[in-house]
Amino acid sequence: MDFKSPISRRDFMKLAGFTTAGTILNPSFEKVGNGKEVFNMSTPHNSAEVGDIAERVLLPGDPLRAKVIAENFLTNVKQYNSIRNIFGFTGKYNGVPVSIQATGIGIPSFSVYTHELIHVYGAKKLIRTGTCGGMHESLNLRNVLIAQGSSTDSSIVHQTFGGAINFSLLADFDLLSKAVVNAKKLNIPVKVGNVFCTDTYYNDYGKSDGTFTSNGLTLDEKMIKHGILAVEMESAALYMLAAAAQVQALAIFTVSNHIGRGEESPPEEREKDFNDMIKIALDTVIE
Repeated sequence: MDFKSPISRRDFMKLAGFTTAGTILNPSFEKVGNGKEVFNMSTPHNSAEVGDIAERVLLPGDPLRAKVIAENFLTNVKQYNSIRNIFGFTGKYNGVPVSIQATGIGIPSFSVYTHELIHVYGAKKLIRTGTCGGMHESLNLRNVLIAQGSSTDSSIVHQTFGGAINFSLLADFDLLSKAVVNAKKLNIPVKVGNVFCTDTYYNDYGKSDGTFTSNGLTLDEKMIKHGILAVEMESAALYMLAAAAQVQALAIFTVSNHIGRGEESPPEEREKDFNDMIKIALDTVIE
């Protein structure tokens, strides 16, 4: 569907006939010169109209990081959203329209913005760009990590499948493979593996007397033993929403701290560190 062209009321309802927090999103219609109805659409969380947001979207959590990415990597930038100070921008990268949409922290906030990007604004390729906490010994500060899969303590899988299956939350292989190739072209080393997406930033998963400690192993140690590389808070929602909508999604992270070693990147180093991740993401999303 061409979102820049007028569409019918029926097509619109096919596009946006869903509810958010129990409230149906109702478009406003107006007639153009030929008498055909077109719509202007925003959501309770995003003031963009359909057509303001590109099909290719990067998803940082931090609104200020979204602003930095847009101002430093895109041309012809237009800000389309500032509701709740969750900034959104559209510009061009190497001549290709790309949007940068902040999402806030965690699965609930991320899911609201990403659901609307897909189902209201027509996003087709979505790449999460954020930070993660290293867990595995093979990871170091400032490493770039590409998440091929996401394990989670969130109930989002159960809410969808009712416990019938433990659905695998996976990256889109096409985006994943292109990101690895682009990283090599940029001479940026990357790690590829599984991450843990948690609903609880403050938890006892690493404590010897933690809730899920058993047989002398903490939950963190069990995950590391099974190859989990890092912890973050959004990838499970991204891969779940993308699978349901049959769109492409990938999560790319920069290791900003290591929870096992108690290390953190100094704030002054983080801007350069994040640039590597953004370059890989942008080169990948426009292909």
